[in-house]
Amino acid sequence: MKFAVLVFPGSNCDIDCYKAVEHTLGETVDYVWHTATDLSAYDCIIVPGGFSYGDYLRCGAISRFAPVMAEVAKAAEEGKYILGICNGFQILTEAGLLPGTLRRNMSLKFRCHDTLLRVENNDNPFTSQYAAGEEITIPIAHGEGNYYCDDATLAKLQQNGQIIFRYVNNPNGSVDDIAGISNERGNVVGMMPHPERAVNSLLGSEDGKKMFTSILKAWRDRHESAGVR
Repeated sequence: MKFAVLVFPGSNCDIDCYKAVEHTLGETVDYVWHTATDLSAYDCIIVPGGFSYGDYLRCGAISRFAPVMAEVAKAAEEGKYILGICNGFQILTEAGLLPGTLRRNMSLKFRCHDTLLRVENNDNPFTSQYAAGEEITIPIAHGEGNYYCDDATLAKLQQNGQIIFRYVNNPNGSVDDIAGISNERGNVVGMMPHPERAVNSLLGSEDGKKMFTSILKAWRDRHESAGVR
């Protein structure tokens, strides 16, 4: 399996994501610059956290127009796995690959600490290694992590099982305690907490490892069922 970690001017979690894949899975992983126009070689694309383009205008508003994002949209349409973390989640909403938006934290303060999440949907390529309702410790680091959508969109997310993670103790004011969602198909996931920072006990938690092993399992299961070796 081949992973791409996108790099925008201002990305600062790209190395963390690269190391998480390398150390947790031992699979092939490459940094891919924001000007890339071909992602066909990759099975999973990670859009990392940071302050892409300095977060000018809105978080992710400029990155949404980077050349590589047309390829991300194409990969999503093809059913490849797309994971947006923190600023990556913001970029995916700006690009229309996920519904809703991320607003300033209710406290108007940057929040950086461990956070308890509850796994709401483990019938998903990114969460199959977790138990439904499992509570996991994953750090956050954001100033604009307050997820918002209108009532109709929220009802649709709830009905379709697109709410993947909820905060046990909501740190930012997100509607319905939402910490992470997927698209309807389930192959695109965005979340504000950082699983790549929770893959080793030295970091304070290993609870993020199962996200990466879940992705690898989903890819292997798909290819085995298709008879691809």
